Amino acid sequence: MENTELQTKRHSCAHVMAAAVQQLFPGTKLGIGPAVENGFYYDFDCPHAFTPEDLKTIETKMKELIKARIPFECKHMSKAEAKEFFTRRGETYKLELLEELPEGEITVYLTGDYADLCRGPHVEHTGKINNFKLVTIAGAYWRGDEKRPMLQRIYGLCFNDKDELNAYVKQQEEAAKRDHRKLGPELDLFSINDHVGPGLILMHPKGGMLRKVLEDWIKEENIQRGYDMVYSPHIARLHLFEISGHAGFYSDSMFHPMEVDGDKYQIKPMNCPFHVEIYKSNLRSYRDLPLRYSELGTVYRYERSGALHGLLRVRGFTQDDAHIFCTPEQVEDEVKQCFEFAMHIFKTFGFEKYAVELSTRDPQHPEHFTGKVEDWERAENALRHVLETNHIPYTTHAGEAAFYGPKIDIKVMDAIGRLWQLSTIQFDFNLPERFDLEFVAPEGRKRPIMVHRAMFGSIERFIGVIIEHYAGWFPLWLAPVQAKIVTLTDDQIPYAKEVAAQMRAAGLRPQLDIRPEKLGLKIREAHMQRVPYTLVIGAKEAQEKTLTVRLRDGKNINGQGLSDVIAKMKEEADSRSLVNLFK
Repeated sequence: MENTELQTKRHSCAHVMAAAVQQLFPGTKLGIGPAVENGFYYDFDCPHAFTPEDLKTIETKMKELIKARIPFECKHMSKAEAKEFFTRRGETYKLELLEELPEGEITVYLTGDYADLCRGPHVEHTGKINNFKLVTIAGAYWRGDEKRPMLQRIYGLCFNDKDELNAYVKQQEEAAKRDHRKLGPELDLFSINDHVGPGLILMHPKGGMLRKVLEDWIKEENIQRGYDMVYSPHIARLHLFEISGHAGFYSDSMFHPMEVDGDKYQIKPMNCPFHVEIYKSNLRSYRDLPLRYSELGTVYRYERSGALHGLLRVRGFTQDDAHIFCTPEQVEDEVKQCFEFAMHIFKTFGFEKYAVELSTRDPQHPEHFTGKVEDWERAENALRHVLETNHIPYTTHAGEAAFYGPKIDIKVMDAIGRLWQLSTIQFDFNLPERFDLEFVAPEGRKRPIMVHRAMFGSIERFIGVIIEHYAGWFPLWLAPVQAKIVTLTDDQIPYAKEVAAQMRAAGLRPQLDIRPEKLGLKIREAHMQRVPYTLVIGAKEAQEKTLTVRLRDGKNINGQGLSDVIAKMKEEADSRSLVNLFK
């Protein structure tokens, strides 16, 4: 079955679900019900609050409708006839959608007593639908507007065959166990609360340590690649973002300006205008280029509350941002180096597969982009040339470019086969023009090219991704607590403190558990907290100055000397090994 046929099947399945809901819950009004990746959903205005048990009832009713092999019948109406038709049915949301359609022929699909405003196409009859499952219930504002009614959204899955469906269901069950919104609080890494505000993250001590390790590592990696570290403030005059174009093209994602001394100031949504001003602080020679500025810069962007998602979609986040100012002749090599940097990161963190997307300008909507057409074509060709000459497979997405230039997005596949957007490399010829950037060349003054790039994407998002990728079991070099030292009785406390002190002196991150609790409880809690190693100290270990090393799989390695344990853990952490080195 072709993908378009599968999408048709999924959309038809959405109609059957809606028909079942209206039969089971009379008075339900219809929102919209599109096919989406892996399935479909439908939004309902229903006086009954759906429950997980209702999903089973709805599925049963759907199977009855499927067994009846009811045709999908397309009716053509004028706009006036369609208004009258849906008015009689009390479908107020469909009437609102109708108002936005131009005069002319309207198509309505009938499935028995069920009717929907729809362009189609659909399968021939309900009997063509199979391999589906209803999975979740969520709230969704009508038209995504927080000021409009909250509807109930039911999500469903639909696949070509039963094996695909079962495999995806199994993956989703595993994903639920790995969900960073669940594991983050359980592992005491971060929290989000209403006093601080939605989309704003509080990193707890363990999350703070994880973040520090990531930030220290990425800073060193940048410095080794010739980047200079810079820092910029969290606010600036709105005028800066008017020059850059963000105030015009990006205003929907910016918080409202504040007034300071009669002037408007903007909390920053981007770091790039600040880096431009650093470049402009001195006259640059072609001999100075490329200049590479790197900053872990915190930015703030307005996201609708319904779009917020743990660490993955937030309102305040820190980008591992960098901007490269180079000559036109240098740009392809800089883009290539950025791509190689991304590959190094993926390998370090154990991401073995990835997908590359080239996002370009949409010629049909020039109002969404700034700059000359010829500049866009040159930039897109430069990125395409880098990918093709390095034999990197990619797909092209027209209209997905940033307003100031095309970009390469890299998505990584995690341990259970899901793709995550991480690294991005963006070509920018507009900001150098808008800010009148120059460098001195032998033949006179010229305009530099600017490359934006973020390797992690953002620190918060990257942490969310790796929590799920590792299921909370971080490799030793990343683990906030690398070893839990547990004692059997109070008699072992002095030795336990000595062990902890020597480990800290070696640069490791141990944590003591000397509570008067049963040893089994302490070991179990260490495991639940995903601590890589539990170091058990009983009477024998304290007397012999040894340790019993307990691995995450429950295996115990007895009689290990303290110096040997420290040396082995240091070797594992320093090499950033993804597997434990104790045998």
